[in-house]
Order: sequence, then structure tokens, then C-alpha cells
Amino acid sequence: MTLVENRAPELPGVMSRLYARTGRAHVVGVTGPPGAGKSTLVDALIGRLRAEQRSVGVVAVDPSSPFTGGAVLGDRIRMQAHFLDPGVFIRSLATRGSHGGLPRAARDVVRLLDAFGMDVVLVETVGVGQTELDVMRLADSIVVVLVPEAGDTVQVMKAGLLEIADVFVVNKADREGALRMVSELEQMLHLRPASAWAIPVLPTTASLGTGVDAVLAALQDHRTFVAGDPDRPARAAGRRAGELVDILEEEMRRRLEAGLLADQNGLGALLESVRSGHVDPYSAALRILQDDDALAALVRERTA
Repeated sequence: MTLVENRAPELPGVMSRLYARTGRAHVVGVTGPPGAGKSTLVDALIGRLRAEQRSVGVVAVDPSSPFTGGAVLGDRIRMQAHFLDPGVFIRSLATRGSHGGLPRAARDVVRLLDAFGMDVVLVETVGVGQTELDVMRLADSIVVVLVPEAGDTVQVMKAGLLEIADVFVVNKADREGALRMVSELEQMLHLRPASAWAIPVLPTTASLGTGVDAVLAALQDHRTFVAGDPDRPARAAGRRAGELVDILEEEMRRRLEAGLLADQNGLGALLESVRSGHVDPYSAALRILQDDDALAALVRERTA
């Protein structure tokens, strides 16, 4: 996992050897706006899953500082009751500049937990709001956690984040306005096109454990539904194709940066011209793309 977070050059080879052992875990994304109680809900779900003797992996994402790149990693503190449980493994990740709620390393960490044999992998996103959609490309089931103060019906209808939910949770349901929020979400769902999966809207008070069993039951029902969905192979194929593009994009970027800094094919001078402002980045990029030898040298993996 340290290799994953550091995006080590040998990472693709390591993940390739492990890939055949993945695909068994139920990956559950838990997302929603900051302060909705995602960590508390995840903590409660861990307890219920362990009571059923299921092993649990947790990927908890915290925001990085734009100045130092560090993160508080407070989610791990909220789940400290499970630290000594051998059936639970918690890994905290910093966003490291990602704007979609998940860092690039999250996908590979989930793969590792899956390959290691975890029955369920819970992925708690950072909570960045409506743009937090990366989780839909990673998770099998997505829980969107809201609170009674999340807003009126108009705001709910506009929130792009809510379009990815498989299960809605209105947490902190002991607060005023919780039933109204549940009702607004249910009305929103009635306005959507008909779907084979009926998205549940579940009130919880995760800090007290209220309603958590219903959330877990809904997630199991969704997993059963997905397993029998005739569109599942097509979606899985699309996800694998998207993952290939993501991996290629990241690996090409790493090699391009390394190649430029190593002054392969004399491109160091071109890079300096861009830095000094004598050549604009667009012209420089076109020059590299039009030079087949230079481009091949940049993307070719260097050997020791």
C-alpha cells in the first residue's frame, strides 16, 4: 500500500500479478457532504459486519492541505474502536489534489484489500459535495449520506452527487426536519425514470446505531440485485475499459515527466524554453507530438 500511495514505478507489475485474485469483495462507497456523519456510519457498519463474522477493509479519505500536502486523517481516529480487531484493516489516504473525492491510489488500495480476502471494502470519500463522483467508477454499491439540514427540494434536485446513489441515508434523524428530508428524497425518486432497483431512503442516527441494520440489509439486497442484472456484463466491460485508460494516462504522465526531466532526445532545452516563457506550452507539445523519435523516447521505460 505504501508503494501504491507513492505511485512507485514497479506498481503496474505488482498490481498485474494480483489482479486475478480480485473481484470477490463487495465494494461499498460512502459519500456525501462534509459533516453528514459518514465516518460514524462507516464505524457502525463495521460493527454490524464483524458481528456477522465478515472481514472488513476500510479506505478512509481525508482532504490534503493545499500548502503542505499533509492530511489530518481524522477518519481513522473515529474508527479506533476497531483497530485491534484482526478482521478489520483501515487505511487512511490523503486526497493529494484530487477533486473527485478520491485520490488515484484509492482504486489500487481497494484492489489490494480485495486480493487479500476482505469480504467487504468500505470506501469513505472526503466529502467535497456535488463533484464527488469518482466513487461511482470504483464501488459496487454507493451510499449517499445526507442530514436534515441538507437543503430544500430544489437543491436536492440539482445536486449531481445524488444521481449516483444506490441507497440514500438521512443521518442524524433525531434532528428536526429529518422526516421532511426523507419525504423530499422520496418525491425526487418518483420523478426519475422507472428503474428495476427501487432506491431506498433510510433514516439513521449512526451515533446511536439506530437504522444501521436497515442500511446493511439494503446494501445486501443491492448486491443481490446487481449480481442478477442482465446489464452487469456491459457495465463491467465499460468499467474495465475506463480503468485501462486511467492506468495508461497515469503511466504515460509519469514517463513523460521523467523523460523531460532527464533531457531525453535533447528535450531539456525545449522544457527550459517553456519555463522561461520563450516558447508557449502548446507549441512545445505539438513539437514533441510531431517528433516520433522524441515522443517514443519520452514514453519508453528507462532501464538501469
